[in-house]
Amino acid sequence: MKKLRVLDLFSGIGGFSLGLERAGGFETVAFCEIEEFPRKVLKKHWPEVPIHRDIRKLSGADIGTVDVICGGYPCQPFSTAGRRRGAEDDRHLWPEFNRLVDELRPAWVIGENVAGHISMGLDSVLSDLEGQGYTARAFVIPACAVDAPHRRDRVWIVANSSGRRQRGPGAGESEQPRRAKAIGPSEVMADAQKLQRNGSAQHSKQGQRQISESGKRSCAHAMADADSKRGCGGNSGGKHAENAWQPPANSRRDASGVGSWHPEPRVGRVAYGVPGRVDRLKALGNTVVPQIPEMIGRAILDAGGI
Repeated sequence: MKKLRVLDLFSGIGGFSLGLERAGGFETVAFCEIEEFPRKVLKKHWPEVPIHRDIRKLSGADIGTVDVICGGYPCQPFSTAGRRRGAEDDRHLWPEFNRLVDELRPAWVIGENVAGHISMGLDSVLSDLEGQGYTARAFVIPACAVDAPHRRDRVWIVANSSGRRQRGPGAGESEQPRRAKAIGPSEVMADAQKLQRNGSAQHSKQGQRQISESGKRSCAHAMADADSKRGCGGNSGGKHAENAWQPPANSRRDASGVGSWHPEPRVGRVAYGVPGRVDRLKALGNTVVPQIPEMIGRAILDAGGI
């Protein structure tokens, strides 16, 4: 089977590409990453794949035909940890992401950002994609949904082109529809919908409810979470409950008896003999959990790809 060609934007250390390639049926043909340390990591693991530096200087003509554009565009404009300046923030780079979608016309677009994006900017992103002929949908999928031992709520956006679309810069005649019936993300993301903690038809209300009622979930089994031994949503039971993450025996517990992360020992803050420690920690903090794009990739392939 011919693999889907992927352009990985805001690549970091390659979490998106690692997940998609693990799903099978995907190959990354270009990265775009401005930070030097992640660029070294990408070069080590994907030595044959070109790495572009600045998305603002990248054009569709530099890439060629792609089937998927993915990326976690900068979260600082929307994050509750910052000033939330939105479009006024000079790190607001969604317009550049959207420009490349318009130039390259991929079949699929996959985006990722922080949960604060739900109340600021997400509607504009979905409107931009829908204005270009995509069917778009957003999901809140936490890291603990794939058994990582922390919550890490993130918004995942999946968009699929519908009808006749041109592909690639300067494409000539429009292509025939990719399938007799366009595949919408709502069909493709059945697995993601199961992992959501509270479903809703409207993306804005859906996201707000998921954050405000973070204890609810629709999956049938308990999922790991750093602040609860009872699963992602705090609910106990389920056929896989015995596999859920358990806090270490020496961890602290709150009034309810729920475990939490064990504090770091009272030692100096310098880790001797670990080169690039700060860069490594920053890169890990900025990357995505690869198992989630892997799940999305498998769903895309199950739906027929393109």
